[in-house]
Amino acid sequence: MPDESVKVAVRVRPFNQREKDRSAKLIIKMQGQMTTIANPETPNEEPKSFSFDYSYWSHDGFQEKSDGVLEPAGGSSYASQRRVFEDLGQGVLDNAFEGYNCSLFAYGQTGSGKSYSMVGYGQNKGIVPITCDEMFKTMDKNADPNKRFEVTFSMLEIYNEQVRDLLSKDNPKGGLNVRQNPKLGLFYVENLKRVPVGSYAEIEKRTDQGTASRTVASTNMNATSSRAHTVVTITFDQIIKSESGSETKKSSVMNLVDLAGSERADSTGATGDRLKEGANINKSLSALGNVISALADLSMGTKKKIMVPYRDSVLTKLLQNALGGNSKTIMIAALSPADINYDETLSTLRYADRAKKIKNKAVVNENPLDKLIRELKEENERLKKAMEGGGVVMQEGAGLTPEELDKMRKQMEEDIRAQLMANQAMIAENAQSWDDKLAEARTETEKIDVGGADNSRKSKEAYLINLNEDPMLSGVICHFLNSGETSVGRKDASPVPNICLSGLSIQKQHAVIFNKKGVIEIESVSGSGSKTKINGIPLTGRKALCHKDRILFGSNHMYVLMNPLKPETADNSLPKEITWEYAQKEIAQVKGFATGSAGLSKEQQIVQEQVLEILPMVSEVNAVSEELNKQKSFEVVLISAAAQEGGDITQSHASKSKGLVHITRVTVKMKNLLNGNTWLWERGKFITRRYLIQELYQKFLDGENISNIPKEQDPFWEPTEDVLIGTSNLFLQSLSYCLDFEDTLNISDYKGQEEGHLKVKLEPCDNKGKPIDEEAFVDDPHELLNKPYHFKLTVENANIHKSRFSKGIMVKYSVKNNGKVEEVKTPTVKNTLTPTFNHSKVISIPKLKQENLDFFESGCITLSIYGIQEDTMPDPKLLKLNTRELREASMYQDLRALTINQELRQMENMENSTANASGRRATMFGNEIASDTSHLKTEVVLLQRKYERLQQKERRMQQICEEWSKKPDGEKQFEPFYRAVSAVANSTGTRLKTRVQMLNQMLRLQKEAPGLQRQKTMDPSMLSQVLQGQKYVRQMALDKSSVIEEKDGTQGDQDSFGSVDLEPYMNADPEDSADRSKRFTQNGNRTGLLSDINTKREVLKPARNAVSEYSANKKTPSKSNGKRPSSADNNKTESSACVLQ
Repeated sequence: MPDESVKVAVRVRPFNQREKDRSAKLIIKMQGQMTTIANPETPNEEPKSFSFDYSYWSHDGFQEKSDGVLEPAGGSSYASQRRVFEDLGQGVLDNAFEGYNCSLFAYGQTGSGKSYSMVGYGQNKGIVPITCDEMFKTMDKNADPNKRFEVTFSMLEIYNEQVRDLLSKDNPKGGLNVRQNPKLGLFYVENLKRVPVGSYAEIEKRTDQGTASRTVASTNMNATSSRAHTVVTITFDQIIKSESGSETKKSSVMNLVDLAGSERADSTGATGDRLKEGANINKSLSALGNVISALADLSMGTKKKIMVPYRDSVLTKLLQNALGGNSKTIMIAALSPADINYDETLSTLRYADRAKKIKNKAVVNENPLDKLIRELKEENERLKKAMEGGGVVMQEGAGLTPEELDKMRKQMEEDIRAQLMANQAMIAENAQSWDDKLAEARTETEKIDVGGADNSRKSKEAYLINLNEDPMLSGVICHFLNSGETSVGRKDASPVPNICLSGLSIQKQHAVIFNKKGVIEIESVSGSGSKTKINGIPLTGRKALCHKDRILFGSNHMYVLMNPLKPETADNSLPKEITWEYAQKEIAQVKGFATGSAGLSKEQQIVQEQVLEILPMVSEVNAVSEELNKQKSFEVVLISAAAQEGGDITQSHASKSKGLVHITRVTVKMKNLLNGNTWLWERGKFITRRYLIQELYQKFLDGENISNIPKEQDPFWEPTEDVLIGTSNLFLQSLSYCLDFEDTLNISDYKGQEEGHLKVKLEPCDNKGKPIDEEAFVDDPHELLNKPYHFKLTVENANIHKSRFSKGIMVKYSVKNNGKVEEVKTPTVKNTLTPTFNHSKVISIPKLKQENLDFFESGCITLSIYGIQEDTMPDPKLLKLNTRELREASMYQDLRALTINQELRQMENMENSTANASGRRATMFGNEIASDTSHLKTEVVLLQRKYERLQQKERRMQQICEEWSKKPDGEKQFEPFYRAVSAVANSTGTRLKTRVQMLNQMLRLQKEAPGLQRQKTMDPSMLSQVLQGQKYVRQMALDKSSVIEEKDGTQGDQDSFGSVDLEPYMNADPEDSADRSKRFTQNGNRTGLLSDINTKREVLKPARNAVSEYSANKKTPSKSNGKRPSSADNNKTESSACVLQ
């Protein structure tokens, strides 16, 4: 038969509910055989086009019939399940009857619709069941007495390069072996169960058995369905009896393969992980891609000598015949239509486009039966002789060492022995009649109970039905709740529980469910330490259950209670069908993560999806850590754009529009509970480690000793690395006016929690770092355009709060110096929490452009402060605690550190009776804390801060009263005294309000002193003071997680109510002050303040004169040393203004 190309079809699914909620954009179009994909980031770019044998539009244009089957609406091009079968499945069936081997495999990312096309849901059955059904219907129509049919069925799963028989309860450790037939050169799975079947109903039940086996394994964390390949093999034999009485067998092997999710390896960001090569998760798909590429090159004749790497993975070994061999092969690629999946969908299209170039050479498999048996016996004799003395190995062993020869001999003997056993099994099968084998298999099939098969009971009794992340595995396991008590636990418990579960965090005696005339209650077994959640909330005590309540036993076993006796107890807000995704969203909401997508940007939607994806993984890994006592804890951490390191001083709004800005990153923090060391893992790195942790846990379950593995191979171990203490944002607006700027910046961690302070200085200078003179000050920043510009950034010193960072501290930041991005790092200062760096860096801009000025006005340099971590000896007391006790102790110690800005705003909203339902959207952690407990603990921290603030106010008011009491009676004026006390009582302590009120005071002075001489230019020190105020407005707008804390007078915070003399603004005009305060509140950012200052610039000039003249009258002359004023002179300006009455 001539070469025949692999047929390739692509199919696009409808939007799922999540994509609908966020108003996803459609990026796929189809017309005939042509499929196009548009890049949502570049809408003006020409869409990429691909041509395939079939392009199926299943995105929209369908209607549902009364029986639930989807069909095309009038005039639409919707491709139904039946049409896909008629194009693809019917061809597979026809080829099978002709005696050809057939292969059909589905490819695409997780959730793209592979399983829907292959298996289908509900009444919309996929290619596999329709093909099997039609095959038996055709067999039933056979009227030839000389032709009979024999059909066998097998089902296996490949996960992490291990093969598991889904029709067998007992699978060996490490999975089944894959052997190569020495005669045919093909690979096969040793001891794989092949079941004779005589009807479609038997195949359906066996498929349900295999699906239930996958579900149990997935729930027990032995495998993850989205990363496992499922292979269904149907061997279809036609035995034809000739007129002479001899029989000929025409055999066809149909491989129906549902491949694992094809997410690109680089999309998860697992680069740089030391254990990346140890994870085999993507190995088989990568190997499959290499095989397809090699076969495509062979078919096109581009290369003459190509070694097709079939041996690189278990999957490619088993698909060797399907790809480039004796098989008629069809590939169906499933496409996701949403813009958020553009990269993965484009990758799938390119993969499919490559596969269609492969050519196979299929032949009819027809041989006389007696010849087959004779050849098997002859082959057995040859194998026995080859095994005697290892002659085969010795002939090919030239140049090998004795050790290599011995290894080869043992391997050969093992392969020969396995082949002998396989041949003997085939001879025995041929000796046994087909009717006997079928009767035996049917007896076994009838005994199969996959759970949930008894649909008649579901309308009369309460039951639990399982949920799984793979929709194909949801609703597979069913546990009926009999009247009385139903115990839940492990099968090794005594007595054995009614519902036996296994896996993470499942205790021997886990929980008890009570059923009293349809009233269902659940209670954890006292003293077991079991973990059970009801609707996302940890179970404490005895709780009544309602219809459709979600129950999570341990870390993985998710069930929904269905109570047909009490359907009215269900919450009316619940969806019609409870899904795994809904249950996980519910758990995330309880932990404080927002799950609504309304009003979110595309980047925020991506982050939300990643959080919902990774939360159950983190819970799972924490459970493994507890069970294996690894003394590590894990939590989800969101690193906001403002908290990320790296800031480019020349970055402009234009570069932001090109996507050159930070977005919120989803990471996982691993913490050593013994010494407090922490590591931040990128999402992709954590996902890779999770698979390795699953593999380690499986070894533990298999009874292997994992306590002695080298630490380099332990996925829980990581070498110490520098830890990011926090970041500080250095604002650059003073550079627009050639002003010096010196300030002490807050160091905030990713939660917005203050970790210390950093003192820095900005100075315009020449190219050698020498400060420029005072005449360089400019009133209009545009005067600097198209000129060289140099400034010096000096990191002077820091003050860090936490003692564990005393081992060493350094500062990093990135700048663009002379057109090149440069990473700057200060020296590491060790053994102190108050390091002095005095590190300076001169930054040069060859030609200042408008985008640089824009960045000066609105941007900042992000300074990242790092601490050195070391493996220190833990407290001996901690060594006596297990991982769970260590986690609880760690969470208790962290309570006082919960100062998240979002929680502060929520507390303020509570005080103002304007609570925001989405107030916890920016919660940055994902600990296993119950919702009510978490809220109460947070409120304790917030109330304690409020108490400290009130104490501070009280001390200041006592000080004012004491000063007033010491004044002579003639100087005591009640109204100023009353205003001073009121100002403290109503003060928020923020620096911004202080600045605003000082400006209001100067405006009032201007009104009262119109005759004063006006200056021609604005005093630089006054402008410097104004810029200082602007800086705080911008800081609040840019770093939403920062918290401006209030200090007492001993902390040197000269803008807090604890240290600023309040008299200067006691007499401020109330209406003017209220009006301007309102304007600052409305603007909420730097722009409003700039606009206000620009419009009042002329007004501020005479106000400056008023301050100077009044200060002179009080005999406090201003000293001048001839130097150019700087922003650091703010304190002098404030002190002169603060004596005004």
